[in-house]
Amino acid sequence: MAAPCGRMASRPLRQFLSCFSRTPVGNSAFRQFSSASVCRASFPCSEAAERASSPWTLMAAVCLQRLPVISADCSPIEQQFRQMLHQIELEKSVLSDHELRLLEDAERMSRKQAGDYDSDEEESHGDQEIMLAQDLEDTWEQKMKSFQPAPRVRADVDKDLTSAERCLADSLVFLAEQEVGGEKLWLLPQTRWQEGETLRQTAERALTSLPAGFKATFLGNAPCGVYKYKLPKAIRTENSVGTKVFFFKAVLTDGAPPTAKKAPFLWVRKSELQKYLKPAYLMKVERFILDL
Repeated sequence: MAAPCGRMASRPLRQFLSCFSRTPVGNSAFRQFSSASVCRASFPCSEAAERASSPWTLMAAVCLQRLPVISADCSPIEQQFRQMLHQIELEKSVLSDHELRLLEDAERMSRKQAGDYDSDEEESHGDQEIMLAQDLEDTWEQKMKSFQPAPRVRADVDKDLTSAERCLADSLVFLAEQEVGGEKLWLLPQTRWQEGETLRQTAERALTSLPAGFKATFLGNAPCGVYKYKLPKAIRTENSVGTKVFFFKAVLTDGAPPTAKKAPFLWVRKSELQKYLKPAYLMKVERFILDL
């Protein structure tokens, strides 16, 4: 029963295909096709597949950050909270060794004044001079007066955008001036992907290619963001539609070497990025930059 059913099912298909073979090509909207044409349309040869490439140019950029060096200034509510914690700790804490020594010295002096003091206590120390806790405090106070802490705010350095030592309480982002389409733009350091390397390796090459010579630690192998833009229609082709830039994060691990005043590099805070980056580019970059 299976063979007759198969012939019955294949007969309408042959009749349907014969309609296309009898219909002239010029008088019909259907084009005559064959099994060879179907194979050519569905399975392109391997050589054509190898020649075909993505119309997007791939690039990798590195978001190099210098983390804060000193703690930020406390807000009023943070100062109140810190004072409250200090008071709680002071009330619940035990006496330190220095405070115990102060009490012992005070007790010894009171017994001396009352005439109830054993001179054998001093003889037990021999020829060593007994230094009271108060004498130690006076010595520490003199050392404290001679100590000069470094300034938290340095107006001359903070204005130098090429210095990585500016704004020590803030996180800074590194920008480089690069030429894109004949126009010089401030961007995160980027370079074009080369065949045979990963995007992480491309981002590392973008950083090492800079003349400054930074030492950084990359945070992961996966990109943290992507920015895509198309070329102008006048120069856009089927093989070159636009560029995709994949961003990788890195942290500066060593002090940045000094750069010239007019060097094409900038260290800016997150709030200053809008002065140098284009809005569409800035919108993608701000998503993965933490203002610590």
